Formats: sequence, structure tokens, C-alpha cells
Amino acid sequence: MPLQKELNQMQTEHFWAAIDRLVSEAQIMIDRPKGSRHPRFPSIVYPIDYGYLSNTASMDGNGIDVWLGSAYSRTVDAIICTIDLRKKDSEVKILIGCTPDEKALIYDFHNRGEMKGLLITRE
Repeated sequence: MPLQKELNQMQTEHFWAAIDRLVSEAQIMIDRPKGSRHPRFPSIVYPIDYGYLSNTASMDGNGIDVWLGSAYSRTVDAIICTIDLRKKDSEVKILIGCTPDEKALIYDFHNRGEMKGLLITRE
């Protein structure tokens, strides 16, 4: 069992290193600043700056989505894996520089109605 734990730790480190590389090699584009409304669903208000990584691609064909928090550090702190039952799709969104309160807001944002999200924090 110790070997499996060591392998899991190594895989986890490689996963976060890959995300760090993606973020470091792309420009963060914020197209929905904190407090802005969704362009098609005006009742949806973004609680934190939301955007994407330039020159990347997500499952929807657009750039990989990011939440940019207010923490001084610009490190990747978490991801949120989402399932949207209305659109019948899934995505992974990267959280950068988010405080614990901001992570809670993002989690709540992705767990309303037909969307469900799983927040995975970096240890």
C-alpha cells in the first residue's frame, strides 16, 4: 500500500504542475468582471472575476475557464469540475489566487439549479 500512496502523490504533483504550466504560458483574459451579468442570462451575476486562458481550448471549444480571486498570490489553488445538466456538458475551471471565502462563492455559483460542481483544492 505505501507504493500506491507514493504513486498517487506523484500523479497529483504532476497534475498540478501541468496546470501551473498551462497558466504560466497563457494570458488570463477577464471577460466577466466581478459583479457583471451573464450575457444571455442577466439574473446570473459573477461573484468573482471570470474569464479564460488565451490560446487554450476547453470542451466547449472556447478557452479554459478561470476564476481570478483577490489574493495577492497568483497561484493555482483549486479547480472546479462542473456538470451542466441543461447543456449536457462538463468542464474544468481553474481557480487562481482565490481566498477561502471566494472559493465558497465559486462553489455556490456552480451548484445552483441544473449545474453541479466539485471543488478540488490543492494541498
